[in-house]
Amino acid sequence: MVKVSVLGSGGWGMALALCAYNNGCKVTLWSPFENEVEMLKTKRTNEKLLKGIFIPEDIEITSDLSVVEGDTITIIAVPSTAVRSVAQQLKQYKNFGIIVNVSKGFEKESLKRLSEVVSEELPESPVVALTGPSHAEEVARKMPTSIVAASNSLAAAQVVQGIMKSKYLKIYTSGDIIGAELGGALKNIIAIAAGICGGLGLGDNTRAALITRGMAEMARLGVCMGAKGYTFTGLTGIGDLIVTCMSDHSRNNRFGKKLGQGVSVKDALEQVGTVEGYYAAEMAHKLSLKYGIELPIISECYAVLYEGKDIKQALSDLMGRPGRSEH
Repeated sequence: MVKVSVLGSGGWGMALALCAYNNGCKVTLWSPFENEVEMLKTKRTNEKLLKGIFIPEDIEITSDLSVVEGDTITIIAVPSTAVRSVAQQLKQYKNFGIIVNVSKGFEKESLKRLSEVVSEELPESPVVALTGPSHAEEVARKMPTSIVAASNSLAAAQVVQGIMKSKYLKIYTSGDIIGAELGGALKNIIAIAAGICGGLGLGDNTRAALITRGMAEMARLGVCMGAKGYTFTGLTGIGDLIVTCMSDHSRNNRFGKKLGQGVSVKDALEQVGTVEGYYAAEMAHKLSLKYGIELPIISECYAVLYEGKDIKQALSDLMGRPGRSEH
């Protein structure tokens, strides 16, 4: 039997655990927090994250990381800030199969992509990024979804594809893990901007322009960092960007909306919870300086989030940029 451990019991971790379980895998859901483990064991659900979705009794829930021994794949589904720590803890085990990272973002100190972080800690393990337009709330309810397994190892990506795909979850493979991961990280910043537009009461024209020009910035930075330009026209690029910018399921979008309505950055973060785009904005700004490229939307997001710039002034500055050719 295929054995799968999901490290991280957030909404996406639970949804992926259910996907693997429904495909006949032996599944374990891990959390480092004893109180969370006990709550999930008792209630078999998390009403705050996935209302009405129950975890079958056959799925083991534990805080003991040794469950990864003998895994075919081990899925890392923790916040981006915890990825290195979890990878370091895995070093003590010998047989945890292919590492599948589903966290999105960058490491703050190094500006590295998360698969790079995992590979640094676990250099002998193939790493696959599983990413794309995929709200946990919909995947857990078996709504048709298409995502991508991206890796430098096609064989590893195909193994993950075979284990996780189903009638309602279609998985493509890609050799461009750089582009796939950058799409997943950078779209969260643009989604904050889209949320701000919603909070300001701006219309469809504004949001369409924001999404389109945001995608141009994502691709520009991605190509500078070694990604393939065409990746950004696919599921991990424009697909993930659209779903994150348009849906209330997106915490990045909800966070931005609160900012547009006048809530402070600090209060909005407290109300929404983990907002990966908030952290990614700082790192993407630093990357733009490192590579010497202009990312106007991302830079204005950074100024609003970290420098206290007035939102309406940021919008005015974007609209007032000199005219140029679109391409």
